[in-house]
Amino acid sequence: MISRRALLSATVALGAGAMAGGAAPAPDGFVRTAGSGFVLNAKPYRYVGTNLWYGAYLGSAGALGDRKRLERELDNLNRHGLGNLRVLGAAETSPLKNSMSPAFRGKEPPYNEELLGGLDYLLAEMGKRRMKAVIYLNNFWEWSGGMVTYQYWTNGGHYIDMNDPAHPWPQFADYSAQFYASPKAIALYRQYVDAVVSRINTVTGKPYRDDPAIMSWQLANEPRPGGSLAKAEFDAMYAWIADTARFIKRRDPNHLVSTGNEGLKGCLESEDCVVRAAAPKEVDYMTFHLWPLNWGWVDAKNLDASYPACEAKSRDYIATHLGLAAQLNKPAVLEEFGFVRDGGDDAITAPTSFRDRFYGMVFAAVEDSARAGGPFAGTNFWAWGGEGRARHPDFTMRAGDTSYVGDPPQEPQGRNSVFDSDASTLALIRAHAGRLAAL
Repeated sequence: MISRRALLSATVALGAGAMAGGAAPAPDGFVRTAGSGFVLNAKPYRYVGTNLWYGAYLGSAGALGDRKRLERELDNLNRHGLGNLRVLGAAETSPLKNSMSPAFRGKEPPYNEELLGGLDYLLAEMGKRRMKAVIYLNNFWEWSGGMVTYQYWTNGGHYIDMNDPAHPWPQFADYSAQFYASPKAIALYRQYVDAVVSRINTVTGKPYRDDPAIMSWQLANEPRPGGSLAKAEFDAMYAWIADTARFIKRRDPNHLVSTGNEGLKGCLESEDCVVRAAAPKEVDYMTFHLWPLNWGWVDAKNLDASYPACEAKSRDYIATHLGLAAQLNKPAVLEEFGFVRDGGDDAITAPTSFRDRFYGMVFAAVEDSARAGGPFAGTNFWAWGGEGRARHPDFTMRAGDTSYVGDPPQEPQGRNSVFDSDASTLALIRAHAGRLAAL
């Protein structure tokens, strides 16, 4: 076990030399790594971003979409300095409850051209605004179909649902992780990955591999080795990561590859797992996520009393991952973090004072790392709600809803979303973007 002091010392020492190694030659406009930092057009690239998982849905030309809204959202994001968007590039038609429908694909081609066309449109509009996309191509969880659906397609139709009373936690996570050891499921997944990575944008006529609007291909949203140590698929997950990263790089050497892993909470608290998951040379940077409410670090109904300890744990969690990134000499991105509104109220009218404190803590950590030459290279908060609004009094997402507020179907609509009316949070984001750009 590496000591925390040693890790933090390494963060500064390695970060100070992050740009010294030089990045591989690349066309203008493509993000590259140089040691523990990103570079863009031969300059350091640090970013403030958000999650816009529904971007391809909104960009669809059909009933799912609203291209005018998408254009307004991108303009608004740009005004607030949010130039990096993490978006969903895959969803599987699934029997799992709370899964997105329609999806990007069924078991066999042809794939859903309406949604892929929406992804084309999203990337074309992002390119006009010099924004960057991180596109994830699978999901450990049920809300977009994901790994359990690939198994359902290849194991004779067997599956279990998340939060099924007959299969309590951690059975779903253990089941989902069996994907890594299923050659048939992986083969179906790679067919889709190949189709997307090799795609030619129908709006711009440009192959995806040649599009600087894409920053990174991401193997999946929150891939975990499982939910319990007794059934964890550590070795199978490591092999899947390395093999899939190579698979993508052979088809597209121009773009970065990342895992989408949550860090310690996505590794059953194993630092060795965090390092090994990000270690392959084809994996360009380390990702981690931060969810205090989901992890029981804070009481949404008693934030006054529970927030200070939550913030202390969150600071420690960030520091640990920056140390591990320094050990790897790779950039680190906190690509998911969220916080509830005051009182745990999902209504858009509820104040965001504790959320603002939490965001401010995260942003200060990024700025401190940047000043020290450390590896903290960017953030994507979860999630952008923008113009979207919950459509139902119980804050659920129902079949046919296209209001897209940022929270996926299995979560209360608006719980972690930042809306265009959240003035204090937007001011905080805008100020952080300005300070980071000036460093």
